[in-house]
Amino acid sequence: MSGMKQQVLEKINPDLSAIEMALVENLDPHLDLVKQTAGHLIFSGGKRLRPLLIVLCARICGHESPFVTKFATTFEFLHTATLMHDDVIDGANMRRGKQAAHHLYGAAVTVLVGDFLLARAICIAAETENPRIIRVVASLTEQMSEGEIYQLIKKGQTDLTEAEYMDIIRRKTGVLIESACKSGAILAGATQKQENALTAYGKHLGLVFQIADDILDYTADAGELGKNVGADLREGKLTLPVIYALSRAGETDHGRMKAIISNPEFTQSDFAELLGLLEKYQGVADARQKALDHVHKAKVHLEGFAPSATREILEMMADYALKRSS
Repeated sequence: MSGMKQQVLEKINPDLSAIEMALVENLDPHLDLVKQTAGHLIFSGGKRLRPLLIVLCARICGHESPFVTKFATTFEFLHTATLMHDDVIDGANMRRGKQAAHHLYGAAVTVLVGDFLLARAICIAAETENPRIIRVVASLTEQMSEGEIYQLIKKGQTDLTEAEYMDIIRRKTGVLIESACKSGAILAGATQKQENALTAYGKHLGLVFQIADDILDYTADAGELGKNVGADLREGKLTLPVIYALSRAGETDHGRMKAIISNPEFTQSDFAELLGLLEKYQGVADARQKALDHVHKAKVHLEGFAPSATREILEMMADYALKRSS
């Protein structure tokens, strides 16, 4: 994985540098507290996946401009806002290997700074004076909110189905990646065929990233993950590896898994036992296979574009999204 990560980074470093500069220039709050609170997460080592996808999807359609990079910050601000709100709702302790913002600045400030970032994103999107772009940003914000609410309703429930899970992750996180790709195509003035292909690519890529993140909750250590291992489970979030294992477990194992999942104070020993049951019923392996299916689907939607360095990067990003969980 480290070899693939290095290859991707070497190809996108100039774009990442430009995005980083644009984030600094366009955050632009009037209050130091807002800058400090937002910067705690924004500048803590995020992958910049979403703004990068906007730049690459515009480029593969033949368009580049400084404004595309500025507009791309919209999606990093939106993403950061959702993470800040998530951490307050979940009572999370860590994010990207650091204390969550609400532990340092308080829940009220963190929520309000998240609101500021949402507003900042909308202001930058409005600069396009393009109703289609503004509609994409407004719609994805609505869908992400619905995804959060849906997840909250389902919190702690052990009967979550695969279909419900897929709907939640598409709305909660996948739609941001899907909309980033669509926005890049719209900014480029792409054909409808190109826009549809990149939107579909983004849809499948978004699902890969979220499923891979959910797998990491059971396969990585806290240092790799940037948050406490088992955090999703402790927060009452049922993800695909557990859904698969529960659906196959015998009565005794099913009961034991439900008991562990239903107890937010489960011990390390309980968690180790759960990991054994996930392996026994191939929960992680089959979740990884599901993600791999979406990798293939994402790459198929790039086949209509001529071979290029940009297409190669987009294909590599789909592969890397899953290999993080290996």
